[in-house]
Amino acid sequence: MKTFLIILFLFIFLFMVVMTARTQMQVKLWDFPRWQPQYAANPWAMATLWDAYFGFTTFFVWVCYKERTMAMRILWFLLIMGLGNIAMSFYVLIQLFRLKPGEPVSDVITRRI
Repeated sequence: MKTFLIILFLFIFLFMVVMTARTQMQVKLWDFPRWQPQYAANPWAMATLWDAYFGFTTFFVWVCYKERTMAMRILWFLLIMGLGNIAMSFYVLIQLFRLKPGEPVSDVITRRI
């Protein structure tokens, strides 16, 4: 199971990094004021954006449970809200690689750092 999860989250991480870089080459993020009106006018785009950020918030609540220091919680909040699934998949990969041999994968979810 651990190997499957590492492969899955590594795929998500790499896919999102490549997709973000490719998109940035086509439409610059700092050109947002120019393309924002068409984006905001599309109800599905706005629904998807809200859905994504509520998912990021849900994930962040779990990170708050895992992380004991406020500094790490703030750092991960900024990373998750700024990078989304890139940061989230990276966080899970860190948790998976911290598992010692023989430790159950369930420790990724339940064990506090």
